[in-house]
Amino acid sequence: MEPQHLRDLYDRQLRREARPDGPGCRIDRVGDVVRQTGPAHAWNGVLWSGLGDGDADRAVAEQIEHYRAAGLSFEWKLYAHDTPADLGDRLLAAGFTAEDPETLMVAEAAALPGDVPLPEGVELRAVTDESGVRQVVEVHERAFGTDSAHIGRQLLDRLAADPDTVTAVVALAAGEPVSAARLELCPGTDFAGLWGGGTVEGWRGRGLYRALVSHRARIAAERGHRYVQVDAADTSRPILHRLGFLTLTTTTPYTYGG
Repeated sequence: MEPQHLRDLYDRQLRREARPDGPGCRIDRVGDVVRQTGPAHAWNGVLWSGLGDGDADRAVAEQIEHYRAAGLSFEWKLYAHDTPADLGDRLLAAGFTAEDPETLMVAEAAALPGDVPLPEGVELRAVTDESGVRQVVEVHERAFGTDSAHIGRQLLDRLAADPDTVTAVVALAAGEPVSAARLELCPGTDFAGLWGGGTVEGWRGRGLYRALVSHRARIAAERGHRYVQVDAADTSRPILHRLGFLTLTTTTPYTYGG
């Protein structure tokens, strides 16, 4: 895998040629900006921009006005190679808040370890209904300490409207959800996204994260996606690197409103 080629492919397929990621969402291409707009519980924000020094501030102001008129908070998903080089500073000056940066990592789905053992007494269960979604949300909130109700609503929406584009799994120990993750499939592209992998305290360090990566990568390969990608936090980056993931760039969410 060649990082520059993969980054260019990722930018083209998942950013410039992005498709809506849920019911009620739409993709707008306005000048050199690609954005998604949807319900308040959906992901709203800028996926790609190709701006220069002369038009960046105007484009930023236009996105603020667009989402303000829609009554929505939103995110500008900025990548380290986006232009202009000072776009992050311009976003901060316009009133955005920078969240923690993440590392975009990619691996060939079929090349990842295919048989990562689970801890004794733990079973994986596919999420197909509201009960399973509640377990995913419970794990996410316990693992990350955040209100994750919107993730549950997004997952329910996609399972109901387009189940071929998302799959989720929960790890149960004696019936208790202790780890969970989801796989977002992007039809017509080489990529599938690994999202929301989290394990509750007390079950970390036992291989559950690796097992859920392996489980989802196998599904992605079976569905015809060559690569799996992760926006990795600092805690998961070393694990993914050992599994064979390659670093492409970093990405920082800049949020506005809310």
